[in-house]
Amino acid sequence: MKIVGIEEHFLTNSVRNAWSVGEQDSSQGLNMGEVENRLDDLSDGRIKLMDESGVDIQVLSLTSPGLHNLGSVKSVDLARQTNDLVSATVSLRPDRFEGFATLPTAAPREATLELERSIRHLRLKGAMLCGRTQEKNLDHSDFLPIFEAAESLHVPLFIHPQIPQRAVQDAYYSGFGSQVDLAFATFGLGWHYESGIQFLRLVLAGVFDRFPNLQVILGHWGEVILFYTERLKNLDRVAKLQRPIVDYMRHNLYVTSSGMFSQSYLQRSIEIVGVDRILFSTDYPYQYRPGGGPGHFLDEAALSPDEKDKIAHINWERLSRPNEHQ
Repeated sequence: MKIVGIEEHFLTNSVRNAWSVGEQDSSQGLNMGEVENRLDDLSDGRIKLMDESGVDIQVLSLTSPGLHNLGSVKSVDLARQTNDLVSATVSLRPDRFEGFATLPTAAPREATLELERSIRHLRLKGAMLCGRTQEKNLDHSDFLPIFEAAESLHVPLFIHPQIPQRAVQDAYYSGFGSQVDLAFATFGLGWHYESGIQFLRLVLAGVFDRFPNLQVILGHWGEVILFYTERLKNLDRVAKLQRPIVDYMRHNLYVTSSGMFSQSYLQRSIEIVGVDRILFSTDYPYQYRPGGGPGHFLDEAALSPDEKDKIAHINWERLSRPNEHQ
């Protein structure tokens, strides 16, 4: 079974150095030690671990928080450098790598142009967005041109978690010591509420009404929201939208596993969005597991061989190369 992981991260020294200037994002402390080494490696060492875990292709993306919290001038140059690096990496091993664009969202006009360059000229497959840009939520009107361009280019946007704002961290995720607070605000829970809420804000702001063919991806089995559809349906009574809330999940949303190899989560996700909207990912290197874990998870799923192939690679190929699958 061919397996494509679509949420597989890297980091560069240039971005790391840019992050070190100004207010520190405490989640950067998660990118240390062996994780740091694996983030930095875009060649043989990464491919060796892909072979060991049974992943045929990684779709590369800059790890969180991307360039979202950098100034507009600095982030534009870094985005171009980063996307050129990804394109060069893919060109060297097109059999093993694809890539998402990194966007300088602090400069929305330039971000739109960079998305177009990345898709048309660098042949990347979409873009990775890390939710908010500083204090602006993803539904801010400044970002509408990015969504318009993504729809026009027929490429998906992946909404990836980033740590909540400092005020939110202090209010909800503090009081247990620095290590527990950081875990609580990131991989414990905070990351997932943060990115799920960003998707719902796009729905409630009418972004998908304006761009009905826009396609968005959420990791970690839909970042909590799929498990609360019964409550979210109640928003239909008050939101002035063209379609029911669940309809946006079934027509504008793809979800992926992000290394959470849970059969019950898989089945719940299929119930809500359908098997044609489930993608596969390992969240490398954060959830890296040796010994073929990705393949074992799919092999054990209570699905037909055709359905397993859809999740393993076909759904991604249809989404990222729509002209080849019409």
